[in-house]
Order: sequence, then C-alpha cells, then structure tokens
Amino acid sequence: MTHHIETAKLVSLNIGMPKSITHGSKEVLTGIYKQPSLATHALSTIGLEGDGQGDTIHHGGPDKAVCVYFEQRYAYWREKYEEPFDYGAFGENFTLSSWTEGDLCIGDIIQAGDVILQVSQPRQPCYKLGLRHKLPELPGHVQREGYTGLYFRVLQEGHIQAGMTFEIKYKHPARKTVMEANRVMYRDKDDIKGIRELLDVKELAASWQEQLGARLTRLQLDQ
Repeated sequence: MTHHIETAKLVSLNIGMPKSITHGSKEVLTGIYKQPSLATHALSTIGLEGDGQGDTIHHGGPDKAVCVYFEQRYAYWREKYEEPFDYGAFGENFTLSSWTEGDLCIGDIIQAGDVILQVSQPRQPCYKLGLRHKLPELPGHVQREGYTGLYFRVLQEGHIQAGMTFEIKYKHPARKTVMEANRVMYRDKDDIKGIRELLDVKELAASWQEQLGARLTRLQLDQ
C-alpha cells in the first residue's frame, strides 16, 4: 500500500493570454504559453484572473477552470527530449509538488487557502502542446504514458498565489484515479466494466461522460 501524501505545494502559478501561432498554412489562437507569476490572482469558477484560452470550445469552462501539471513529471520529459521544459511548459496554470496522476481521484476535493477545488477529469493534451515545443509527437507521448495532468473545477472562489499549500479535504469513495481514467479513455478502450465504473462517478466532467457514454453504447451494440 503506497502512502499518499495529503498536501502539496504550488511550486509555480502560471498564466498567459492567448496568442496567435502558425500551424501549417493557418494561424491558430492558443493559450498554451503560460509564464510563472508571483502575484496573487483571483480564481473564479471560470478560471484565473489574467489567464485565457485560445480555443474556448475545447478548453476552459467550469469543468476545466484550472489546468494542473505535476512537478514530478518534469524530470521525465527533460531527460526524454533533452529540453529544459520550465514550469508552465505543459500549458498548466498550477504546477504542484508531491502528487501525480496516481494520487488524485475524480471527485477528490482539495483546499488551498479560501479556495476549494475538485478533480473533474484528466487533461487531454492537444496538438498545440506539440506546436509550442516543436515536438509534434509530444501530445501522443503524454497520452500513452498517462502523464497528462488534470483539471480542477472551482467549488469555492478565492485567491491563489505561488507557494500556497494544497490539501486533500475529501477523498471520493470510488477512488478512480486520474491515471485510471486515462487508461480507460486512451488505452483499454473496450473495457466495458472500466467505462461503467468511471461513468458511475457523477463528478466526472460532462465532456468525458458524453464521450465514454457514447463509446459504451457502441460497445454494447457490438456485443
């Protein structure tokens, strides 16, 4: 039995407004360029003050108010690609110490100061992560390893600053880790039991409920 650490530190708070970059023959707007900020930022149910997303259809919204990545994953990527990868390199707002995708579960509730957050879904790495680093294979690699990071929804608004302590206040009884959600979504796509168990967690983000619900329907029809 691994001993899970109940607290983590916000080692870097990263924000950035969308900017336009070239993708093939067209321009795309992306919010993946995040820079560390030492200021205190207001956090609302739709995200951090001073931060923005380029593609508001696939990013942002209440289920994806805050994008989170883990300090522990950086060593792996730096070694793999021999790139510096500074905090914020994965487009995350929060770089957290101590935890990984195996420690936090869908529906877990976490407090930092007066802010209360809930794990809603894994992060789905998109092609813009590859564009940012000129490594088109990076999003697929992130997905295969399950080193995706995650999203928080905001249950109670407040203020956030780098260095704050995050503490797990409530552990969801289903204990479906972010890593397990990634396994079902990306690797074992026809695991009907796994999909059902994940869909039973009502705190799972709406977009994941829809995707997995549709997949379950298809799989049941094929049986």
